[in-house]
Amino acid sequence: MNSKKRILIAPLNWGLGHATRCIPIINALIENGFEPVIASDGIALGLLKKEFPKLSAFELPSYNITYAKKANGFKIKLIKDSPHLLKTIKREKKVIETLVETEAISGIISDNRFGARHKAIPSVFITHQLRVLSGNTTWLSSKLHQNIISKFNECWVPDHMGSTNLSGDLGHPKNYVAPVKYLGALTRLKKLDIDTEYDLLVLLSGPEPQRTFLEEKLLRDLKHYTGSVLFIKGKVESEQQKTVMDHIVIYNYMTSNELEIAINKSELILSRSGYTTIMDLEKLEKKAFFIPTPGQFEQEYLAKRLCSEGIAPYCIQDDFDINMLSEIENFSGFKSQEYELNYKKLFSLF
Repeated sequence: MNSKKRILIAPLNWGLGHATRCIPIINALIENGFEPVIASDGIALGLLKKEFPKLSAFELPSYNITYAKKANGFKIKLIKDSPHLLKTIKREKKVIETLVETEAISGIISDNRFGARHKAIPSVFITHQLRVLSGNTTWLSSKLHQNIISKFNECWVPDHMGSTNLSGDLGHPKNYVAPVKYLGALTRLKKLDIDTEYDLLVLLSGPEPQRTFLEEKLLRDLKHYTGSVLFIKGKVESEQQKTVMDHIVIYNYMTSNELEIAINKSELILSRSGYTTIMDLEKLEKKAFFIPTPGQFEQEYLAKRLCSEGIAPYCIQDDFDINMLSEIENFSGFKSQEYELNYKKLFSLF
């Protein structure tokens, strides 16, 4: 009989960031004598099944989060999608209740999945957004999010505790009352002492259709780039595909180990200003240029903040020109903050 406590890990399927930042937690659970069980949907579930083929994995109802084709339509689309989202959360709760019973689950770690909790067992919510930016409705979106977080036993924030942090006002709002634990930057990557092979690494992710829009734009623009390019689309498919177009090597996706090597051996990084990407680049101390996802207030805020602190430049998607990459020379790049997370203490909740 299996005596290990089984912990359900349930990341949101919104790009790859939520799933990838759960990888170090899954590894830590295994190292500390727990048996992780994976639950998600779409490419997030696909990625974790590839990373952990021996673990049990289950599909949850999909939130079907997509972006409007135009940036200014994102908030309107989100409001229109709200009834579907609420129904999905209810369905998700029912699936979770079944899994807790049939799979003998002892605890739940939800990365931004609102319905992934159970009142009978310890449930944790992972987010770097204690404050949710939404323009002139930030007060409302933040209040709604905090109300959801309050239903969990603990909230884990993947960021440094002090003033030198990555999330700024998102993860460090004033007068926040909740059982919050700061984990430090959460990344599965390590800095390697290897030679540089590529001048530029393009790292894409995020919901459609904006991921495809940026892919198509950059592939056009990079025809005029003289350096060597490694281009990762961020599309998790059944088989890994590699294509070579002159000076550009293109992959549909990479595993964590492959991505670790790819970032380490690339001089510059061009990517969205997604929070998980930022944590990875800080750990590997890279120089980057960011293009925030149009209409995503969080990514716009993070990109502006990093630019104002002299770490990395950015611009909006429609304005990007390949010559802008030269601006990186005027910025410091990321510097890693060493932090040893006590997982044994963290997992004592379970």
